[in-house]
Amino acid sequence: MPVLQKPGRIFSIIVLAALIGCRSDAPYVVPEEPMPANTVMLAEMMRELSANPGFTEAILAELDKSGKQGPALMTPALMHRLRELILGKDWQGLDRFPGWTMQEINPTVRVAGHIAGKNEALADLAARHPGSPKSSMSTAQAKQFIDLGTYTLEHAETIDLDKPSSLPGFHREGLVSSLGAGVLRGDDANTKLSPLHAESQRMADALNRLSLNALDDTPQATAELDGKKATTPEALAQALIDSGHTVIVWDARYFANFGHFHYKGQDVMMPFWVSSQIKIPGTKRTLLIPVSHAEYEWQIRGPKINADVSWYFGVDGKAEFRTMDTLDQPWVLGRHAHEYRDADAVEITRLTGRMSVAYMHQHQARPTLSFGGYYALGVCQDSVAAIEKKMTGNATLFPNTADGALFDDPRDAEINALLEAIPKDRNGKPPEPERIFGSLPTTNLNAITIPGLTADLIAVQTAWHDGTLERTQSWTRKMLGRLAGISAAVLLLGVVIVRRRRSR
Repeated sequence: MPVLQKPGRIFSIIVLAALIGCRSDAPYVVPEEPMPANTVMLAEMMRELSANPGFTEAILAELDKSGKQGPALMTPALMHRLRELILGKDWQGLDRFPGWTMQEINPTVRVAGHIAGKNEALADLAARHPGSPKSSMSTAQAKQFIDLGTYTLEHAETIDLDKPSSLPGFHREGLVSSLGAGVLRGDDANTKLSPLHAESQRMADALNRLSLNALDDTPQATAELDGKKATTPEALAQALIDSGHTVIVWDARYFANFGHFHYKGQDVMMPFWVSSQIKIPGTKRTLLIPVSHAEYEWQIRGPKINADVSWYFGVDGKAEFRTMDTLDQPWVLGRHAHEYRDADAVEITRLTGRMSVAYMHQHQARPTLSFGGYYALGVCQDSVAAIEKKMTGNATLFPNTADGALFDDPRDAEINALLEAIPKDRNGKPPEPERIFGSLPTTNLNAITIPGLTADLIAVQTAWHDGTLERTQSWTRKMLGRLAGISAAVLLLGVVIVRRRRSR
């Protein structure tokens, strides 16, 4: 028996080494680099405040709420991981949260969806109109999924755009809240855009109301400007151009800020990181990238109307035109990947309006989709990428999460086809480098102020261009490799035991 103790220890060491492979990557060390002015990392805030009784739970509760540009569903698994990092004081890990692949994120959303429960308002809508997703909905029901402002779906109406907007100007109330200990959540006014809020809000409301003219049995709204009448978003865009207004539409990209926190007067840098499954040359690390936010933005300037409006599908489940007059934190940057004018601007307006209707049909037909359909019906990137591909021939955004099988309403055949044509990231297939770099909010990598990210991106970009780019193994392949290693260890142990017995 003593003869077998040494081989047993050898076997234990071999098996342990194989299993430790689950944590083979060296921990990420954030380099000490100049931060943007007046900015701190999330870990720095939590390092100072995590000892405060109840503060960690207060932060987690806030993060569990939907934000304007939140890129992530904070599912129970993600909340658990975040809590582990904070309570375990893993500050390096916290600043690269969660760092998972899309293949790892997908099941957490599915599980959360099973326990989230029904959307009661939509369930009530379905009960009132059984078997008919085509029935019209009331203004109260519609406003949960698209903002109509003072307009209604109950009757036909005229929107007079020849007169100045009578809506109130920008107000801070409800946008910024205090959590105590010097922590605020929410963003204040963008001083360049907020003075236009009244016109911007009216334009967003009008575009949303005209979009819903396409719903079955909906009384029609008509916008009037300079003698032109418009009953669709694209007709309104054309009327603006015909009346001497300049209409520019941008395909805009930003780093998504999933926190929108401020600490002691400083911005808190809070990206949401995903694994690209690309190896960083010269290291054992995988390239982690902050998820981006994508939207379309309209700049309207002219003799009667000056407004700025955006459109995207958000964590609130709304695919709609919105105002965009709160202030982004500097580290999120911002890039106009494409610019559209004239007929192209009109076409983008048409397509986004049709997207709004397609998402409304989804809300009507699938009232029990969790999270307002966010993630299952896509994130902000999906619809922008789908339109980008039609307009340019390429889709350069990552990640895309829409389940194409859900988009089966024949009334939305055009939109269904556009969403089907873009790359999908639900199955864990590694994204193409074109989409990783295409999603970034800048083409100048040195302009990025997130510590450590520029060096990683430059190294990967160089390897991509010279043909030496390497992928990391998928989780499945890693586990198969480790099981093979364990099998080899078992075989080695058997050989050692046989040889020792023969040598007796």
